[in-house]
Amino acid sequence: MIGMQIDIGILEQMKTNTGDSVLALSARQPVLLVFLRHFGCTFCREALNDISKRKKYIESTGTQLVFVHMTDDETAERYFNRYNLHDNVHVSDPECAYYAAFGLTKGTFTQLFGLHSWIRGFNSGVMQGHGVGPLLGDGFQMPGVFVIQDGEIKDAFIHKLASDRPDYDDLIKNCCQLA
Repeated sequence: MIGMQIDIGILEQMKTNTGDSVLALSARQPVLLVFLRHFGCTFCREALNDISKRKKYIESTGTQLVFVHMTDDETAERYFNRYNLHDNVHVSDPECAYYAAFGLTKGTFTQLFGLHSWIRGFNSGVMQGHGVGPLLGDGFQMPGVFVIQDGEIKDAFIHKLASDRPDYDDLIKNCCQLA
């Protein structure tokens, strides 16, 4: 999938909370498109924390950060605000249609609840304090991260386990000019 065109129609359909399509955004600058797990998931919360810490750097590369989530925009914004991710651009996808269009599948038992995920979940949820919350979306949906420029996938991180932790800096460094 990397280096290939994603269906332009899908990118055009993906309307953000600001009214722009992901296709239009990717024509202006690289887009770091982050497909989140449900907001009750400790790994989703960990990802929001990681991205919050890297947001200034990501933006300094000229990259537009865009989240895809499974709730309504108002609920999503409450979670983004908890992690100091104010005024973010995001796409609501409660039916997970965009997740599927990007090849993100439903997780297997091992991907979601295997030993590695339990160990990482304890560390993230308890030791790091991200906790767990109510199921806000499809609890089986796997996440992923894509760098899109001019409607083309330049790089991607497809989670093998729900507990995988992407290196956001590494994803954008190959296709973005560093400031």
